Amino acid sequence: MSRRPMLAGNWKMFTTPAEAAALGRAMRTALMDPPAVDIALFPPFTSIAALVAELKATDIIVGGQDVHPEPEGAFTGNVSAPMLVAAGCGAALIGHSERRTYEKEAGEYLARKVRAALAAGLMPVFCCGETLAEREANKALEIVRGQLSDALAGLTGSEAARVVIAYEPVWAIGTGRVATPEQAQEVHAAIRAWIGLTWGAGLARSMRILYGGSVKPANVRGIMAQPDIDGALVGGASLNADSFAGIVRFQDTE
Repeated sequence: MSRRPMLAGNWKMFTTPAEAAALGRAMRTALMDPPAVDIALFPPFTSIAALVAELKATDIIVGGQDVHPEPEGAFTGNVSAPMLVAAGCGAALIGHSERRTYEKEAGEYLARKVRAALAAGLMPVFCCGETLAEREANKALEIVRGQLSDALAGLTGSEAARVVIAYEPVWAIGTGRVATPEQAQEVHAAIRAWIGLTWGAGLARSMRILYGGSVKPANVRGIMAQPDIDGALVGGASLNADSFAGIVRFQDTE
């Protein structure tokens, strides 16, 4: 694979600071001498500082699970990109399906978040994906292309080169269901084609596209064998150090 794989863990609304520190220590031990991949962890905001402290001697990236589009202001309960940077973060999730569903985030609002993250020097990990109803209506590719276009099409090529895309079919997140490697590959290939049409073949070849949705050590190798899948955004399996290490070391997974 010419693109460096990236394995990321989204801890969602789990782990207190003490629990995050303990899990960070366990990750550090389990991921000693890691393979040639990039690793990122996205804890809750309140646990960022504790995890950053535990991982400061490693190459593991710590990121925020969300970011507000404004750098500061009267936005109670929100966290800005400069705040994430000051806390030690190097990345931010944007557009996760749970934010789209529960907080009704979409379109230009997500585009502003992407630009805010880039302006602060964060790596945006932009999430996209269709619901079960949309897939059953054969609209998966249309929906994903629309989400990408709404949030990313206004970026320059150099800005887009700093973005990681994560395809997460909503029907496979936290359900135990997982898209077959072939289903995931079809959408990843369509995303890469969209990148090529938007910014050119060179960026299409180099931009990383992750798969998310009930990824586990038992299925990661088949997923990662697909030519357009460059990594995984992992939920529940990233809350256990040994399980996540098994995913990170996918090349050794039987």
